[in-house]
Formats: sequence, C-alpha cells, structure tokens
Amino acid sequence: MNLVRTSYRPEDVTILLKDITGCIEPMSTEQRERKIQSGTHYCEMLPIEYQPSAEYIRLYEYALRCFSKETANGVHIAAERIYAEKKAPVLVSLARAGLPAGIMIKHYLEWKYHIEVPHFAVSIIRGKGIDRNAMKYILERYDADRLQFVDGWTGKGAIQNQLNAAMKDYIGIDPRVAVIADPAGITPLCGTHDDFLIASSCLNSVVSGLISRTVLRSDLIGPDDFHGAVYYGEFADNDRSYEFIDTVEAEMTYEDILPKTEEAVSFTGYDEAYDIMNRLGISDINFIKPGIGETTRVLLRRVPYKVLIAEDCPEKYVAHIIELAREKNVPVEKYPLKRYRSCGIIRNMPSDA
Repeated sequence: MNLVRTSYRPEDVTILLKDITGCIEPMSTEQRERKIQSGTHYCEMLPIEYQPSAEYIRLYEYALRCFSKETANGVHIAAERIYAEKKAPVLVSLARAGLPAGIMIKHYLEWKYHIEVPHFAVSIIRGKGIDRNAMKYILERYDADRLQFVDGWTGKGAIQNQLNAAMKDYIGIDPRVAVIADPAGITPLCGTHDDFLIASSCLNSVVSGLISRTVLRSDLIGPDDFHGAVYYGEFADNDRSYEFIDTVEAEMTYEDILPKTEEAVSFTGYDEAYDIMNRLGISDINFIKPGIGETTRVLLRRVPYKVLIAEDCPEKYVAHIIELAREKNVPVEKYPLKRYRSCGIIRNMPSDA
C-alpha cells in the first residue's frame, strides 16, 4: 500500500490514506473559496498552508502552556468513557484533527489498563461520507463492535451527522464520536462540553504529523484506493506534532475517576448556529463555524467575513484568534454566544467579495 508518509511513529497510528504528494497543486485561500462557493467540493482541492508569524507562534506556545492541563483532563475523561463501554477498543481517528486526540487516548488506555489499543486514521468528508476502503481494511481485521471513532472537538456537529448516516451501511458499529471537547453538546463520549482552546487547533500540518487535509478526486483516487493526503516534508524543521502530545501528556493523571452520567442537551450547537444564521441574515448554515477550533480553521484556510467572540470570554481563550483576525483584517465583534466562546463566519464570495 502506498500510505501517506507522516512524522507520527508507526506504533502510534496507522494512517489509511493514499500518498498523493506532488500530485495536487495547492490553491490560494481566495481562489479555493471561490471554487467552493461555485460548487467545487472542498475535498478536491488543498489550500496553501498558512505559515504563522512569530507573534502567532508565540500565542500558540502560550496556548499550549495555558491549556495543556485542561486538554489532558479532557483526554483522561474521554478515554475513561470509552473504556467504560469498550474494554478492548479499536480507535478510528478522523483525519486529521482526530489524530493527536487518538494517539493520546491510545497512550492513556495502554498505560492505565495495560491493554493493546489498535489505532487507525481514516478520512470522512462532509457530503461524501467515510472512506469505505479504509473501513473494509479495518473490519477485515477487527470486530465491528470494538470500533470507536475519535475526533479532536465538535463544531456544530456535522461530522457526527455524517457518521450517523455512514454507519447505517454497517452492522454493529457505534457511530458516536469520542472527542476531547464537545461544545456542540452532541456526544456523551467527551472530556468536557466546555469550548476551550485545544492548542492543536491553532496550527495545520505541523501539529498533525505533517499531513494535509484529506482529498477525494477521481483523477487521483481510484475505486480501490484510500482517500488521499499530501506529506509536507518541507515543514519537517518546524514539526510540533510530538511537542503538543508530549506537553499534554506531561500533565496527565491516571487516578480513578468515574465520569458523571451525561444528560441530553436541549440547546445544541446546530440550534445556536441556526440562531446566528437567522439573526445575522447569513444565507448558508455551512458559512457558520462555531467554537474555538472551528473559528481558528476559518481564519487559517477559508475567507472570513467576521468573527464573533462571546461577551464574557476571557482573552486567553481567543488571543490567537484575535491575532489571526488582525493579520487578515477580519472584523471581530462581541456576541451573546451560549454554547461557544467564538464563532467564525465565512464570507459569501459571489455577493460581497
């Protein structure tokens, strides 16, 4: 198999993605956004990766120091929730934001419970579904009821909806995603429902094993291929993938904690997103990206219209967002957010560019 190269250690994860390095030309953010809004699916293109300024790196390092303990606690509780239901889990991380979360959960479970935890990474794409060849590969080796999907955080909950739909074609697979942070309120397998800053959301490939977003294009991906990804070997000198993991794991505790039972949430992330859409007159729900992680992604690889910050949000949670917005001349406004500390809104290119 021509699997994508990565800076993650092979004992930490098997990344079920085809290596398409050198086969796809990255586009500028503006060019890619216009194509997306004209009907080209985002999975057919890659953006030119944002190269952070010195000030932005300083804010990333501050975020890593400031929130590593909170991230470690989220990993701890999410892992315990997984183990409470699956004593021999097979982790299936959603590439690429799920990768560091999956590696840390694997490390936690193996250290705490002395079990072997297989870990794979697969692609799932909004509107396209999950990589069926990758699922076939895993299911040929492990029982369906052992599989546990993992991601870093939730935005509105679109990927959970995509998983729910995709798993209707499989028997015995739990479609629920486990995450470090679930501000959307859509999964009980979470470390917290708090919208806090997971530092890996601040950067792209250099904190994700030097791999790109996943790609699905018929001229690159054949019917028997895994979805594709690019390896950014040129960024190896700036790779922070294990710096992030090691810093968080240094804060990890392994004492017995029985997480409290999760109760259903009446006002979800989608509810808040639709409320924002209606109040601000936004034409497309997909333009609204709530949560610190998703706001950061909008600023890193989309064309933002504006950023909303919760009225009572301490600046430490959003300092990197404010810096990115300043660099890109994006307006920042206070807004009465309920479930989230921030929300990014994508610019409607045809109508107001």
